[in-house]
Amino acid sequence: MRIALIAPPFIPIPPPQYGGTELFIAQLAVGLKENGIDVVVYANGESTTPVELRWLYEKSDWPIRGEVSDNMKDSNHTAWAVRDAMDSCDLIHVNNASGLTFSRFSKLPFVYTLHHPLEPALSEFYRFFPEANFVCISNHQCQAQKLPGARVIHHGLDVSRYKLRKRKHDYLSFIGRIAPVKGTHLAIEVAKKSGIPLKIAGQVQPAFKDYFEAEIKPHIDGKFIEFIGEADLAAKNELLGNSLAMLFPIQWDEPFGFVMVEAMACGTPVLALPGGSVPEIVQDGISGHVCKNVEEMVRRASAMRDGDTIPPTIIREFVEKNFSVKAMVSAYIDLYTRLIPLKAKKTAVASGPSLSGPESAVA
Repeated sequence: MRIALIAPPFIPIPPPQYGGTELFIAQLAVGLKENGIDVVVYANGESTTPVELRWLYEKSDWPIRGEVSDNMKDSNHTAWAVRDAMDSCDLIHVNNASGLTFSRFSKLPFVYTLHHPLEPALSEFYRFFPEANFVCISNHQCQAQKLPGARVIHHGLDVSRYKLRKRKHDYLSFIGRIAPVKGTHLAIEVAKKSGIPLKIAGQVQPAFKDYFEAEIKPHIDGKFIEFIGEADLAAKNELLGNSLAMLFPIQWDEPFGFVMVEAMACGTPVLALPGGSVPEIVQDGISGHVCKNVEEMVRRASAMRDGDTIPPTIIREFVEKNFSVKAMVSAYIDLYTRLIPLKAKKTAVASGPSLSGPESAVA
């Protein structure tokens, strides 16, 4: 069995800093290889995942600007990757919407993982590809999309890369894109109302520079409200692991929310507002609290400061049990093995008897 994993060309695999989709692809690729699956990753040339790598564009290009040149780059990379994979792979797994369009030119099975939030235009687009095998990353996403035959596979995390910290420091943390839908301004409000310092990590993308300048930057004083910029794995371990709680005051339907699981892997509870996948990721009283509003987040944070918190070992065990890479990889291998013989049988029926039989498509 040989699997093609096609990533967008903008961020390396794995991502040095920001990149939820890229982290997913990196962990899936390594997990497949460890299970004896032949896998090739199509990404950019700066990628370092220890599997076979093929690239068209050598350098990273992030943040994207949403301009014509970026769309052309994405389409060019994906078209090249699909065409290349068609000659040597048994299945193509794409992770960007443009990748679906190239399924029209291939007889190989296509798997598409939905990394995007619910958008009417995307939902309409997906319905043009009924033969694609859609994978949702949360039950909420799957129910909202209503795609026939879609299945749910939650993202998994390599917990061994995150250090469990049992002793917490007196501050709250926020990590993510600095954008209104992520609620960075609400995290600041929680910090000020609770009197607990806040450390913010994340990227200020060009599209949200005005938001940062108007609603975030005026509150940054380097003491009570700190902004540390983008965080790599080491910085995440430090920032998330030492904090009383990670704030996740989202203002949209979150598709999954990788950073919630990263915080939990460090033994840090998550205080989140409901939306999208949050109730699936945060189990109330076990891995954090799903709060109705900012006021409840303030009460929960204050209570944690006073000692009413969740033992870090309990939080870590929750991640190991529910969001492991092993479980995620196993689910994808099961999907791949079901699709490859199925496609081979369809091809055999269409072309007539074959001396090699339908199993010849399985490496």
